[in-house]
Parts: sequence; C-alpha cells; structure tokens
Amino acid sequence: MKFATRQTFGAFLVQLAQNYGVENVHTQFSVTPELEQRFQDKIVEKEDFLRKINVVGVEELAGKNVLGSANSPASGRTDTSDGNTERQPRNILGLEEWAYQLYKTDSDVYIEYGTLDAWAKKIPNLGELYTAYVQQQIANDRVMIGWHGVEAAANTDIKTHPLLQDVNKGWFQYMREKLAGNLLTGGATPGEIRIGPGGDYENLDDAAHDLRQGIPTYLRKDLVVLVGEELIGTRTGTFYKKWGNTPSEKSGVDQALSLIGGMPWETPSFIPDRAMVVTSYKNLSIYHQSGSWRRHLKDKPEKDRWEDFNSRNEGYVVEEPRAFTGMEFKDDNVKMPNATGDGWQ
Repeated sequence: MKFATRQTFGAFLVQLAQNYGVENVHTQFSVTPELEQRFQDKIVEKEDFLRKINVVGVEELAGKNVLGSANSPASGRTDTSDGNTERQPRNILGLEEWAYQLYKTDSDVYIEYGTLDAWAKKIPNLGELYTAYVQQQIANDRVMIGWHGVEAAANTDIKTHPLLQDVNKGWFQYMREKLAGNLLTGGATPGEIRIGPGGDYENLDDAAHDLRQGIPTYLRKDLVVLVGEELIGTRTGTFYKKWGNTPSEKSGVDQALSLIGGMPWETPSFIPDRAMVVTSYKNLSIYHQSGSWRRHLKDKPEKDRWEDFNSRNEGYVVEEPRAFTGMEFKDDNVKMPNATGDGWQ
C-alpha cells in the first residue's frame, strides 16, 4: 500500500474507532446497540426489498415471534347483569404458536492494497466507499439467504452452496418446518406443478388466485405476489406477442400486467426463477439480536490486504405462517410448457 493511501485509510480507521467509541479497531470489539441499529438501517437502505419487510432487533437468541398479526375477531358483547357472567377477552395475536431461532452469521471480507491505492487517486472518501460496498453485500446476502437458505451449518461452503443455502434458514425453510401444508408441491402429477394450457393452472393469474384462496379471509389484507423471473418473463412475453402490436394494445397490456390474480406483484432480488409466494411484505421478517454485532479490522501485509471480520446473530421469520402460501421450488417442482408445446419442462 502506498504511503499516501495508508495515511488516508488510517485516518478512516481512526474515525471509525471514534464512531464506535473504542480505542482502535484492530482488536475485536462489540458494537453498541445504538450504533448497531444505525449500521442495520444503512444496510436496509441498500436493498429495496429490505425496506418493505421487517428488520427487527430482539433481545434473545430464540423466542416467540414478535409481530404476528390479528388472527381472530375481537369485538362482541357480554351480558353481565346476572352478577356472575364475566366478559372474556381474546388473544388475537396468537404469537404463542410460532417461534424464531437466531444463528451466528459471519460477514468476513477483505480489500487489497492495490484496490485502495487505485481508489485513493480519485476518491477522497475511500473509507466511505469501502463501507458502502460492505453494507451493499450484506444486504444482498440477507435477501439471498431469505429465499434460498435451508440450514445453518457449522461450517459453510460457498462452492457447494453458492446461493448461501447453508448460512441460515430462510422464509421458505421456515414454512417447510412450521406449516409445510401451505407450500404446494404437486398437482395432478405428483411432484409437479404445471402452469400453462392444459396444466394444473392455465396461467399465473389462475395459480396466484388459488394460492390466495389458501389464506384465511381475515388474513388477506395487503397481499402481494412475489414471483420468480422465469415465471413472470413467460407471462409478459405471451401478453406482448398477442396484444402488443399497437400503442393502444400495449397500454392495455401494461395495465393487465400490473396485477397477478388481482394482486400487485414484484420480482424481488434473488427469488428463485420459478418461485411464487402470496403473502404481505410485513409478514416477512429478519430478526437480529441487539448488541450481538462484533467487528475486527486487521492489516494483513503478508497477503497485501486489509481484512474486516463482522459477525452478528440473526434469523428469518414468517410472522404469521397461515398468511403465507407458495409453490415449492427446491425439487424442480414448477413446470411450464416446453418449446414445442407437447410436454413440460
């Protein structure tokens, strides 16, 4: 690392230590809950989907879900005039049924001296740029794990699990363990969900409507369809091929495509290509244990780089599993018509 770069990066590290209220950042330190929350907020800002769901600080590694939803009517009337009958309050949250579990999660990164030297030539606030990159990647990882995570392995292997399947249990895995019946695994053909003419569902709207029907009426508020790129791409292409030849037709197509099964939809980052979920944004959560963030920055001259070790305890939660329905994807369950239209793939 060049002398000028080391001075600039060194000043950033001094400022970082002051921000964290520690003597230096070269030994592991705990981040105060207040600063941790600020850092969490910055991570959330980096990913649009995280801004729509819940990212919640909790005190314990395990416990009952924090948010939940109203799961039964609360209003009524009781005649107490006989002097013996009492009014009976109801527990409308039902949080006692669903639990969460947090796991230690590491986000360890490094930046090479050469990269810092290159930045220092043109970027005066290279420390801020570096921090933004780290926050962005942690945000990306969180969403990826949310869709693909199936276990919290003692030793993760990114080569075997490039979608971070072994880092934590995501939302689909939460459903598999808590309420597997709300995940459709097959239709007329066991293990296959066929979407297209002659299949289990004629189109995505048909499928989304059926998933919606699987959610109790009192839990259907603010529902959205979260759908994979391949499924939505096929739907969009079909619409434009048939009806997108004139401006008026295109306008009608755009309007028709704005909803799936009468619900707004989104393709979140990293959602599996053939996944489909009907739920509300606020039914999906990431919990982190307040005060659990640890950090340690280390100069590693023998490898010409700076290393940055981060860890915290976090987990994924579906607040009210009965308000989440979806199509299983992990066993290649969802099928669409093949190119010749005489089979499924």
